[in-house]
Amino acid sequence: MKEKYTTKQKFKIIWQKYQITRLIIVCILSLIFVVSAYCTYIAKTTNVRDLQSSLEQSTIIYDASNDKAGNIYSQKGTYVGYKNISASLPKAILSTEDHNFYHEYGFSAKGFARAMLSVAKNKLMHLNYISGGGSTLTQQLVKNAYLTQQQTFSRKLKELFLSIQVENIYSKKDIITMYMNNAYFGNGVYGVQDASKRYFGMNAKDLPIQDAAVLAGMLTNPSEYNPVDHPNWALQRRNTVLQLMVENGNLNQSTANNLKKTPIRVVNDYQYKNGYKYPYYFDSVIDEAINKYGLSESDIMNRGYKIYTNLNQSQQSSMQNNFENDSMFPSNASDGTKVQAASIAVDPRNGGVNAVVGGRGQHVFRGYNRATQIKRQPGSTMKPLAVYTPALQNGYNYDSSLVNEQKSYGKNKYTPKNYGGVYTGKVPMYKALAESMNAPAVWLLNKIGVEAGYDSVKSFGLPVTKKDKNLALALGGMSKGVSPQQMAGAYTAFANNGNMTTPHYIRKIVDSSGKVIVNNDQNESKKVMSKEVAQQMTSMMLGVFNNGTGVDAKPYGYQIAGKTGSTEADNTGDSDATRDKWIVGYTPKVVVATWEGFDTTNSNHHLENLSGNGVGPLFRNEMQQILPTTGNNNFSVKDAQSQYDDDHPNTNNKSNSGIWNSIQDGASKFSNNVEKGFDSIKNGAGSLFDSAKKFIGQ
Repeated sequence: MKEKYTTKQKFKIIWQKYQITRLIIVCILSLIFVVSAYCTYIAKTTNVRDLQSSLEQSTIIYDASNDKAGNIYSQKGTYVGYKNISASLPKAILSTEDHNFYHEYGFSAKGFARAMLSVAKNKLMHLNYISGGGSTLTQQLVKNAYLTQQQTFSRKLKELFLSIQVENIYSKKDIITMYMNNAYFGNGVYGVQDASKRYFGMNAKDLPIQDAAVLAGMLTNPSEYNPVDHPNWALQRRNTVLQLMVENGNLNQSTANNLKKTPIRVVNDYQYKNGYKYPYYFDSVIDEAINKYGLSESDIMNRGYKIYTNLNQSQQSSMQNNFENDSMFPSNASDGTKVQAASIAVDPRNGGVNAVVGGRGQHVFRGYNRATQIKRQPGSTMKPLAVYTPALQNGYNYDSSLVNEQKSYGKNKYTPKNYGGVYTGKVPMYKALAESMNAPAVWLLNKIGVEAGYDSVKSFGLPVTKKDKNLALALGGMSKGVSPQQMAGAYTAFANNGNMTTPHYIRKIVDSSGKVIVNNDQNESKKVMSKEVAQQMTSMMLGVFNNGTGVDAKPYGYQIAGKTGSTEADNTGDSDATRDKWIVGYTPKVVVATWEGFDTTNSNHHLENLSGNGVGPLFRNEMQQILPTTGNNNFSVKDAQSQYDDDHPNTNNKSNSGIWNSIQDGASKFSNNVEKGFDSIKNGAGSLFDSAKKFIGQ
């Protein structure tokens, strides 16, 4: 007869058979081993030896000449040594924060046990934080220096192991000195020296006992216990600290009683020095350090790095000043919204960004930078990249004759139109580019093939997609759009004899111990076109500023090449509404790309193509200030029109010179009339064409 077992007996048999107790013990020990190994790895690989030097130093930004340009930091105050801190302050802090500091090794066993119990309790209550843990002063230092403020168990474990590592390397005096210099005291003030200046108008070494007790009392809750915002609470907290000092043998009772009767006298002698002098440039440096070199924002702000950049302080200052000058820009919209803009200056020889401004108005730390982040269609600034460069590479010449007629293409009858509705039948390539004619550009792209234009744009590093394989690419039609930085990078190829360089900010990063952790001194470039093609393109683009669409943007006394561009604003009900205005100009030493427009374009927020200040005056002023800082800016090629005269000596007679002078005068009048309205432009262009017809007898 089979023996019957109860459920309890069956469970006991299974438990013993499979040795579940041992399995549980093994699992727990394995988990402890894995967690300990992980935390030990974190502690050993964290560069704790550099903690003191990184806290002592702010991260410094250096310019292209290795001169100091500014500081970037968040949790940084004026660092002072132990001997320059009142002896009362560490006594007050230890009495309040960690009275067993000198008798423990980085952590408190009781405190950690309380943290473990807190975890278990909060997990049962479905709360993912620790509601109490008894961190030692060393743990608080580690938390502030290396970890987040999030109260999780994983962070608590890392904190414990890092604290042990800190205790292995530094003396107790070093640790408390670092803690006092890294602690937050409210009102944006870090460190005991700046806190002493902010609240008592004296140096930290001169603090009397009662004032030292005020600062020590603030560490628990700086916003609640600071004497500026809450003087009564600060007084109560100070007296509590004084009594704790008595209990810990750092003060006798009679002295404490007398000090409790003294009022708190606040004296503010703190002067905040803002080292963030060039906000958009410094933002870009931080972004590049994070995105390209894998550093964290916290490390960059607090680890005391030396970051060597391509910054030109003169160019950056002048660019910032221009953006603060409202007269350089069109009037605000009716609701007060500012016309926005962005500019960037790049050295085409190495890709180093000399200056950048990403917008108008109040700057937000690491906020929206239009110079690097906008994605807008580039308009006619795309023509040199998508049309004229590949045309020259496919056998065309700078003076090749192009068809300048209104034509329709493809099944969808795509019909580009010249501005002003003027068509001349035929036009030389250099003239079509200088005057930004749309019809000949599209005709030429159709001739060389959209694929050739698409491949050319792609070779310039611009973000084209298969959707962009159409004739609209000739006029800047893109599905994604581009930023001023991307356009400046593309145009470095023209300025640098066909070799394109990538815009970048950082040359080198050195940590607080002197170790080079980033070295970007190699000037890499990409061959986009031959030197001959680049020179022909420059020759044609000189005409843009000499007698084309960019005459009002040409800096006085300088020769520059480049291209202008604009895009239409759809669905505004205004035929002259413009969404974007662009100018990209260059010399052999610098490329400057400037964009102007509204962040959001609609019927109430758009640029007027024919009235008000345009992007020209801003760009001209920028170049007027930048070019004197770059040395010799002369090109080795002539303007295409001058080159044409040299290449065709038989036609270079007095009458031809006369008609060319007439054409130049007409072009200048044409450009000036842009500000006067559509009719003036149309009439000026018509007169110019009539003069040309009379001369050739047609």
